[in-house]
Amino acid sequence: MPFPPPQKPSRIRRLPDDLVNRIAAGEVVERPAAALKELVENAIDAGASRIAVELTEGGLSRLQVTDDGCGMSAEDIELALERHATSKLPDEAIELVSTLGFRGEALPSIASVARLTIESRVQGAADGWRVVVDHGQRIEAGPAAVPVGTRVRVEELFAKVPARRKFLRTARSEYIACMDVVRRLAMARPDIAFALENGAEGKTRKALSTQSDEDLATRVAQIVARELKDNAVAIDFERDGPSGAIRLTGLAGLPTYNRGVADHQYLFVNGRPVKDKLLTGAVRGAYSDMLARDRHAVLALFLEIPPQDVDVNVHPAKTEVRFRDASGVRGFIVSGLRQALATGDRRSVQGPDRAAMERWQAEPTSSPFPAGGRPGMGGLPYPSERSAPIPNPFPQGKELMLHDDRTEFASLQGRAEEAAPIPADAADYPLGIARGQVANTYIIAESADGLILVDQHAAHERLVLERLKRAGADAAAKRSQALLVPDVVELDEADCDRLEAAADGLARYGLAVERFGPGAMLVRAVPAAIAKADTTKLLTDLADDIAKHGTEDESGSLLLAEKLEYTLATMACHGSVRAGRVLSVAEMNALLREMEATPRSGQCNHGRPTWVKLSMDDVEKLFGRH
Repeated sequence: MPFPPPQKPSRIRRLPDDLVNRIAAGEVVERPAAALKELVENAIDAGASRIAVELTEGGLSRLQVTDDGCGMSAEDIELALERHATSKLPDEAIELVSTLGFRGEALPSIASVARLTIESRVQGAADGWRVVVDHGQRIEAGPAAVPVGTRVRVEELFAKVPARRKFLRTARSEYIACMDVVRRLAMARPDIAFALENGAEGKTRKALSTQSDEDLATRVAQIVARELKDNAVAIDFERDGPSGAIRLTGLAGLPTYNRGVADHQYLFVNGRPVKDKLLTGAVRGAYSDMLARDRHAVLALFLEIPPQDVDVNVHPAKTEVRFRDASGVRGFIVSGLRQALATGDRRSVQGPDRAAMERWQAEPTSSPFPAGGRPGMGGLPYPSERSAPIPNPFPQGKELMLHDDRTEFASLQGRAEEAAPIPADAADYPLGIARGQVANTYIIAESADGLILVDQHAAHERLVLERLKRAGADAAAKRSQALLVPDVVELDEADCDRLEAAADGLARYGLAVERFGPGAMLVRAVPAAIAKADTTKLLTDLADDIAKHGTEDESGSLLLAEKLEYTLATMACHGSVRAGRVLSVAEMNALLREMEATPRSGQCNHGRPTWVKLSMDDVEKLFGRH
């Protein structure tokens, strides 16, 4: 379709104040949650110890924020409704702002697109003051009987701006957005009590209620998920920066406690909730060799940095920040997260999955054996009672042997050898002593206080990855296996370009590759830890990894070291013990001992647990002893 003709330019004119406010409102007040964020931040900056939020229909009809902060006088309220008027910037040093808000646009912007009522009283005043502004028009001002603090009510948002109103979502969606705002701010300030209620269809539901002066771990776990506290490690990491100390605190979920979306990652900079690409990229880099590509960590991180080293005025809603030393901050967060995870690196999930435990079957009260069968015989009649040959139910020609009314199988899914006694120093062996193997995949071990189930492939995959990382970090420990005849691997030209660009980095880990024509790579050596790997499949997977994680995406360019972390995980998978391999008791015990001495051995490279513990209490419950 043809483009419309350009509009004839008119003379430059100064916009009226009401239109200026509506334009500013478009930047600050996109939806009820945006207005709520500004009001709750004002309450926090006012020194409140308790903040109550009341919503009606998710804020579409009404939202109200009540606090017990310092309050405002009549003159302060009048001035607060003017644009660019604020008490949070005492001088012109805008780069040193330490409050959540300071631009002075929130209240006039909200008042221009809604009915805004402000009631406030300062300490020591006999009465409070109330001002009502309806879509930019002041309609009421006078004394009000209110307690010390401030109450702000927003009604009929965008009622007179239908073009904006029709873009709002359903009451349920707006309520969820408002709840997310309050949850994030409540996490940032565990010293403040928060309450959130939502009314809809004549019913009021309390969505959040926290107490003041809670510790950070308790507040975060209460808001995110109660099980997070038992499946996370505490973070407290500090380092000197260009202008002062930088500190990282919070809770980081174990890799085994993950989600399919990144919505459960809460990031804060100087107490301000942010959704910053650099920070999310740093989180992904820290978990790069501990989570599958489509899984995301659950955490709450609080970064404290000197104000002059961060610009919080990048976005009108102040949800994005810009760092003076972006790469330094990224490296600091990655190091802090990995150091914290190393304190819980040998932990797996806290216990077996509840649903899996409920699937254990108790012995039925009625006889499970059909007529003519006998207990211990699987319901099979004696040979003399058979009227026809029974098909052999066991694979590989294994026969059922009958001796003295007992059933014996020549081949079993589970396999056990003679048990060794638990040593006196059992505390030195948290993963216990190997007792057998199930399905040639899972190792059964006995510890001093329970049973341990180990996934041999997942566990060995983590061990191989840590060996490769140590080999890359310590040049003296590097070992590679030179191939007698170099392998030629044919690939797409684009894949060859990626591998050629990463060749120097791969060589640090013992994988020597070079270009061999437009569409082929020559493999001269492989890491000794995966000497028997299929080089064609290995290079194909490495090229895919580099293509996916080595380019610009929503978190920016990944550092080369982080790219190599992804490739190492692929290399480790190729060199680990596969499921289905029979292990001797000595091999099983050797695997357990190495797991106990290896960092992050509680999780495989994809975030799954490598072992699960069934305590003796759980075992006794299964048998009705408790």
